[in-house]
Amino acid sequence: MEVRSENIQVRFDKFPAPVIPRTRLQVWFIRVCSSILLWTCLVQLVAVGELWHPKIFPNLSNRINWFNNAPRQVDLVIHSPPPLVAPRNYTSNGFLIVSCNGGLNQMRAAICDMVTIARLLNLTLVVPELDKRSFWADPSNFEDIFDVRHFIDSLRDEVRIIKRLPKKFSRKYGYKPFEMPPVSWSNEKYYLQQILPLFSKHKVLHFNRTDARLANNGIPLILQKLRCRVNFQGLKFTPQIEALGYKLVHILQERGPFVALHLRYEMDMLAFSGCTHGCTMEEAEELKHLRYAYPWWREKEIVSEERRSQGLCPLTPEEAALVLQASGFDENTQIYIAAGEIYGGEKRLATLRAAFPRIVKKEMLLDPAELQSFQNHSSQMAALDFIVSTASNTFIPTYDGNMAKVVEGHRRYLGFKKSVLLDRRKIVELVDMHQNGTLSWNEFSVALQVAHEKRLGQPIRRKVIPDKPKEEDYFYANPQECLCEGTNCDDLLGQSNSTELE
Repeated sequence: MEVRSENIQVRFDKFPAPVIPRTRLQVWFIRVCSSILLWTCLVQLVAVGELWHPKIFPNLSNRINWFNNAPRQVDLVIHSPPPLVAPRNYTSNGFLIVSCNGGLNQMRAAICDMVTIARLLNLTLVVPELDKRSFWADPSNFEDIFDVRHFIDSLRDEVRIIKRLPKKFSRKYGYKPFEMPPVSWSNEKYYLQQILPLFSKHKVLHFNRTDARLANNGIPLILQKLRCRVNFQGLKFTPQIEALGYKLVHILQERGPFVALHLRYEMDMLAFSGCTHGCTMEEAEELKHLRYAYPWWREKEIVSEERRSQGLCPLTPEEAALVLQASGFDENTQIYIAAGEIYGGEKRLATLRAAFPRIVKKEMLLDPAELQSFQNHSSQMAALDFIVSTASNTFIPTYDGNMAKVVEGHRRYLGFKKSVLLDRRKIVELVDMHQNGTLSWNEFSVALQVAHEKRLGQPIRRKVIPDKPKEEDYFYANPQECLCEGTNCDDLLGQSNSTELE
């Protein structure tokens, strides 16, 4: 029902209000109430604006949320934003849509690759779509995890990035982009010779898979450096994620040095890899059913013990405890578990916790209310673990998945911070020999430490294996092109002939 306000005309000037003398207390009280009312209206206005359109008040709402979530012990210094770089002036050859697949860190690497490809081909990139159909079923969009405005502005001198396609190219208006997955591990020649010509016929291309679509090696230096720039500078987490992540770091650092243990003993990894060592028969059957439930996990029949002996399984919590003890970490070591839910829960962590009582997880350090908005958003949870792992005194991944590799690369970039890169094949051999009585504890400990003397995240060149990109060193684990300049690279990384695998 519509109410027309002009039909209701009340002349308040006919009823003048009585004049009451005001005391100083009354004046003060009115001013305080007015201030509270104004601030309440402002906050409500921002909230309504965020509901209607999240980008109406991006800077204001981000600053308010950051202030509310920031550690109170830290002095807040407000810096003016850096001036925007001038946009690169070029004629775009078309629009590139990308749908990232996988977990947070696989998508992060893919985003860096896609920006680089868009720059190479003089394309306009649409802000990447994140995976919502994988095992984790995380509904987060790009702007829920990364600072989208910073992403666009900080890279504008390299590539034009837009939030959405022009209407005439939108699916809502019946336009169907050309959809394809680019060939994995491709170099720039593939994109220049095979992909670029497609834009003469199709103004919009949609890459529906993005994992490992750019080679590790043999890429021009300028493109390798752009991959680094996107990774280390262009991709910032949202202020809300950064504030909570740095709060975790602050809490841990107040308690002393800490190890970030990326304990990848989680249901999805065990099902995918087929690793069931230490599991009950019922658990092994559950993991097998899960593997068959996801068609994109191609390997189905897997012999777990063969996998384990080849070093292709994540360490169990019990194996991780032995490795930490043999590496010289004592019971007073503070250990942060950088992982989701451990398969088997607290029962499976019992041995590790008995050896290291100061084990903590983010759920133990933060109030449940602080993590409430992160629940059922695995990528946002992983972002918190990423921040803590990058800041830790020592980082130890028990499996060399995407998070392990990307964090390793960040720690190299930050000054070659200590990362213990476990040789799981050797560890399994040593653990089995110790447990069957072949090796004493001292022999086991010495052998394990010797095996990892050169696996601590020191400067080293990537190993290149021609025609076997899956087996060579991953670019994002060791972005050597971005870790040194000019003539000092040989001094820092060693001679270039060390890149070949013997």
